[in-house]
Amino acid sequence: MTTKSTASPTPAGPFAIEAEGLVKTFGGEVRALDGVSFGVERGTVLGLLGPNGAGKTTAVRVLTTTLAPDQGRARVNGFDVVGQAQQVRESIGLAGQYAAVDENLTGRENLRMIGQLLHLSRRDAGRVADELLERFALTEAADRPSKTYSGGMRRRLDIAAALVHRPPVLFLDEPTTGLDPNSRNAVWSLIEQLVAGGTTVLLTTQYLEEADRLADRIVVVDRGTVIAEGTASELKAELGETVLDLGFADPVTAERAAAVLAGHWPGPPTAEGTLVELNVTSGPSQVMLALRVLDEAGLAPGTMTLREPSLDDVFLNLTGHRTFADEELEEAR
Repeated sequence: MTTKSTASPTPAGPFAIEAEGLVKTFGGEVRALDGVSFGVERGTVLGLLGPNGAGKTTAVRVLTTTLAPDQGRARVNGFDVVGQAQQVRESIGLAGQYAAVDENLTGRENLRMIGQLLHLSRRDAGRVADELLERFALTEAADRPSKTYSGGMRRRLDIAAALVHRPPVLFLDEPTTGLDPNSRNAVWSLIEQLVAGGTTVLLTTQYLEEADRLADRIVVVDRGTVIAEGTASELKAELGETVLDLGFADPVTAERAAAVLAGHWPGPPTAEGTLVELNVTSGPSQVMLALRVLDEAGLAPGTMTLREPSLDDVFLNLTGHRTFADEELEEAR
């Protein structure tokens, strides 16, 4: 049970969250974290991006003190996650993939109960609950059992519950997984409002669009290792100015086209379904080269599109595979 905060004021310094060489092994063989390091500046959002099993949730569990690292160190709000675990817990909020509220209680009862568990007076717990219900657009549903809430409403209530004690740092572990687009947008807007008010957020996500919209900086992890870090613009810039998408009649033809282009292109072409993606760094001359090579091989594309690179392109380029979320989307098509 969390007790009333006795933590000292937040220590000075640029980082609200610091991780240095974190290692966590399960069963002696599976290295869920393999030397993970990153920092989150105060009042910003760090997007921890990667597929299922990349190590994102394990990193959050270490940083929120529910797991101890095997090696490395981490500090949150200036407090060591091992040696000062209680102070860390008192100064953070956590909302995960699944709503942690009691579905048999109303939204108001959930927030009041959490406030009293945090040793707020009955009056203060009620006042904070009312403020959060209004802020998260849940006032009309406040006295309904939370089991009657939609997925988006329950997720908003869960984030509200993590904010009852007004923590300066908020961990959001895949908070929009399974939500419809409208509910996801509503949660995104709430996160933006929190950050505008000075909250530091570490956001784990499988959704490239989510990281692109919300994160000031992005850390890409795969198989327990940090494989890239930077702003969305910096990561996209590594792929060149534009991406050329070439469409073919079927996946087999696309694979043949990618193989033909591989010997004439500075970077490896990527075949995804009926599309071949090429990073373009020198403008029209490269586009003409691609068309000439394909025409000579009798593999002229049916469609051609030039576009700005996306985080999806970044991830494919770094790992050779899609995120789990994008794989689900592709399968649904």
